[in-house]
Amino acid sequence: MNGLMRTRRQNRCERGVQMVELAIVMPILLMLFAVAGEMGRLYFMNTTLAKGTRVAVRYLTTVPLNTNANILLYYNNAKNLAVYGKIAPGVNDKPMVPGLTTNNVLITTQGGISIIPEFVTVKVTGLNFTPVLNLGGLINNPSFSLAVPLSPSTTMRYLITQPLN
Repeated sequence: MNGLMRTRRQNRCERGVQMVELAIVMPILLMLFAVAGEMGRLYFMNTTLAKGTRVAVRYLTTVPLNTNANILLYYNNAKNLAVYGKIAPGVNDKPMVPGLTTNNVLITTQGGISIIPEFVTVKVTGLNFTPVLNLGGLINNPSFSLAVPLSPSTTMRYLITQPLN
C-alpha cells in the first residue's frame, strides 16, 4: 500500500512534464523540417537546371554551326530548350525554374575552328535560389541564409567533324 501511494504521488509531480519537453523540442524539429524542405527545393532547382543545360548542349553538338544564320538560329533553339524544355515555346509556356530567362543561358565554344568547334558549353548564369522561409530571421542570425547562386553548366564534344556545304 505504501508503494502504491508513492507511485501516485510521483505521477502527480510529473504532470505536464511531457508538455514542457514538447515545448523545448518542437522548435528544433520544425527548424530541421524547414531546412530539409528548403534543401530539397534547392536540389530540385539545381538538378532541373543541369538537365536543361544537358539537353541544350546535346542539341548543339548535333547541328551544323557553319554559318552565322545557323549559329543564331541554333543558339536560340538551345536557349529555349534550356529554359522551357522545348525548341519553340508557346505564349503560355512557363520556364522550368521560376525567374529563368533565355538571357540567363550562356553558350560558348572552345577549340577547333569557328565552323567546327571542338567543345560546346551551355551554362546558366545570374540565377539565385531564393528560399521560401527566412531561416536566418527565425534564429536572429541574418548571415544564415540558403540563398545561393545556381550556375550549372555542361560541356560536350562537338560531333560534326567535317564542314557542311
